[in-house]
This record gives sequence, structure tokens and C-alpha cells, in this order.
Amino acid sequence: MNNKGIKLLCGTSNPDLAKRISNYLDIPLAKCDVGKFSNGETSVTIGESVRDYDVFIIQTTTNPNPNDNLMELLILIDAVRRASALRVTAVIPCFGYARQDKKDKSRAPISGKLVANLIETAGADRVMTLDLHASQIQGFFDIPVDNLFAEHLTIKYITEKLRINPEEAVVVSPDAGGVKRAKSIADKLGCDLAIIHKERKKANEVDNMTLVGEVLGKVALIVDDMADTCGTMKLAAETLQQKGATQIYSFATHGVLSGNAAEKIEKSPLKELVVTNSIRLSEENKKCNKIKIIDVAPMFAEAIRRTHNGESITFLFDH
Repeated sequence: MNNKGIKLLCGTSNPDLAKRISNYLDIPLAKCDVGKFSNGETSVTIGESVRDYDVFIIQTTTNPNPNDNLMELLILIDAVRRASALRVTAVIPCFGYARQDKKDKSRAPISGKLVANLIETAGADRVMTLDLHASQIQGFFDIPVDNLFAEHLTIKYITEKLRINPEEAVVVSPDAGGVKRAKSIADKLGCDLAIIHKERKKANEVDNMTLVGEVLGKVALIVDDMADTCGTMKLAAETLQQKGATQIYSFATHGVLSGNAAEKIEKSPLKELVVTNSIRLSEENKKCNKIKIIDVAPMFAEAIRRTHNGESITFLFDH
């Protein structure tokens, strides 16, 4: 690409991850002042030239403050686009508003599509994200979307940190929608697969759980894309314990951990809940000894480098 190089910018959603990515690339974060006017509107000022640079804006659009984070991203994109950036890539470690990705009942919005439209209209040329809630969200965009996966990091944690024998383990999908993800990990680990069928009263509230598969005498590895209120996760762990699982671990790419999620995790039979740093944890959640963190900064740094140099991103999935 004929330009002056890479510029990294970040909003206020996850500055620690942005600094880690910056350190891996050995490229300092560009000067950028993100604040608010007295009435609460988001204010953005770019403190250095981005003309003819390949600009990557690192901003998670979930908690804390998902609405503010989304507006920060949109305004940052607009600011660098108007400042004559050569290309603008929105690096969104956790893509917010993705849970409403289809019209599954009358008068329901498709907020994932709405956010995709906003990002494109703001002026993004490309989107980079991690473990989208549903793969079809990539089709909501008319610009390239690189959906990275934390699967290989999860497998590495299981094999190198936990050192669990695959013959003694079973990967568990907490719902039917996550079976593909769970089966992929089970196949690569070489262990069995089980599924938990859950019936919901309403969003974030599960009424009943049924286990399909055998966990008796095995280490259960619950795999999901997101841990929000952790009510479902707690019930799933209790169900697996009742069915004879010897140890129970849970893996979720995005640790939303809203409300009293940390308290539920502490009181659950889980030995560990392993999440990535795609979302900044609150101070309360950091105090929970059962919550462990996988760093995704090296993966995003390499993906940014490869995108800038026109190299394959698919290479990351196999290496």
C-alpha cells in the first residue's frame, strides 16, 4: 500500500488492550482526545496528522457504556476520514448490538444490521472483530470483515495451562446455537461432545436445562462466545455437577459479566471462567479469583500488520 504507514487510535472502551496491541506492533498510539461536552455529547479531537496513513481504530462497542463506545467509534471514524486518512479500519474486539441479528418475533429490530450501516456510513473501509455472535453479521456489511477466532487460544489454554487429558474431558455447548463452535474445539482436542438444551422464560432467564451426552467421571469444558449475567453458566455448571462431572471449566470469548455475574461465578461449581481481554473488566470482576484472562493483543497486532501489508489473515487461524 502506497502510504506513510500505520496509525493506531483508540477510544475509551478498552485502552489497556489498545496499549498492548501498540506495544506488540512497536507503534505508539496516536494522540487523540476523546471526551464529552457539558451536555453529554461525545467530543473527539485527533492530535496529529493522519493524512495518507493506514488508520486502525481500536474500540470495543460493548460495556462499559456500550452506547457511548459506539458513538465514540463512529465519530472517530468520521474524524479520520475527514482528515484524509488513506484507509480506515474499525478494530472492534467485541462487536456490540450483535445479539439481535435476526427478526425472530414481530416488531423486533435487527440491531446488528443497524450498527453495520452506521459504521459504513461513518466512513470505515474495513472491519476487524473477534468471534461474532453470529457469522451472518459479516453479511450485514458491504465492506470487508475479518472475523478472528479465539478458538486456538482456548485450545492452547486447555492443553498447556490446564494440561487436561482429552480422553478424560468432554466439551459442552451451553445451547444449540453454539454446537458448531463446541464441536470444532472437541474435534481438535480429540474429546467427546455434549449439549445442554435450555428453555428460556425470557432473555437472560433460563427456565429448564436438559443434558444431551455423557459427562460422568469427566472434566467438563463449557464453551460459549459470551458470558453476560452468568445465570445460564451457573445453572449449566450445576447441571453438569449433578450428572457426575469431576471438574467444570467454562470458556467464553467475551466477558461481558454484567450485574452480579462475578458473585454467581464464585458461588458456582466452576473451577475457572476463562475469558479474553476483548472487554475491559470492572474492578469488581477483577477481584474474582475464578476469572482468568487470555490476552488477544498479539493476535490483533498480527492481524493489523498482515492487513496493512496485504498478507493473508487466514494464516492466523492455522498458526
